[in-house]
Amino acid sequence: MQINYPINPDWTTEELIDVVEFYNQVALANEGGVEREAFLDAYRTFKRIVTSKSEEKQLSAVHDEQTGYSTYRTVQAALKSNTKILKV
Repeated sequence: MQINYPINPDWTTEELIDVVEFYNQVALANEGGVEREAFLDAYRTFKRIVTSKSEEKQLSAVHDEQTGYSTYRTVQAALKSNTKILKV
């Protein structure tokens, strides 16, 4: 499946890599499981890049439509869980 991740043209290459890594973590959590702490680390890095809640919602809407995974539900599951492996 070809996925066109939502990006901001103002991001640096490192920021772009970090955002794509977060989206990869979302996919892993939904496709079989990912270490919860690794997911939360990726989310914290994502939030340092995408500080605006409205931009986060816009990017997530595009990502969710492209992949069929809910970024919001995945993050909420990670925040509420205390398990080592996050599976959504």
